[in-house]
Amino acid sequence: MISIILTVVFLSLALIHFNWVRGGTWGFDNALPANEKGDRLFTPLKIHSFIVGIGLLGFSFFYIHISKIVTIPLPEPASTYIEWVIPSIFILRAIGDFRYVGLFKKVKNTNFAQYDTKYFTPLCITIGVLGYIDAFG
Repeated sequence: MISIILTVVFLSLALIHFNWVRGGTWGFDNALPANEKGDRLFTPLKIHSFIVGIGLLGFSFFYIHISKIVTIPLPEPASTYIEWVIPSIFILRAIGDFRYVGLFKKVKNTNFAQYDTKYFTPLCITIGVLGYIDAFG
């Protein structure tokens, strides 16, 4: 069941990123870290959103494979490695950079920081924890 939840989460995140590639703006401004003045730290190009979307789509394919609903030919050592890497990525994201992103961010007065505290970091923790539970399962 956890694999299915993670599949849906990653597929949803991939679709958001692909929407940005197509020019959609929903959630875009609040998804980018900003400095103390509220200026974006970077503005990604559409290709960056596409690459992230492909990665998230790959994660969703991996978890649908783990659920055994669809089998993807993947060597067992690679599967085991990926099963630990994906949640680790999201736990590291949740910890953050100690300045603008994550649990230990110092800049907390921007729109991004508020969304990060309410939504993004808890989502990353949830993905990480569920991923580890699934890996131990």
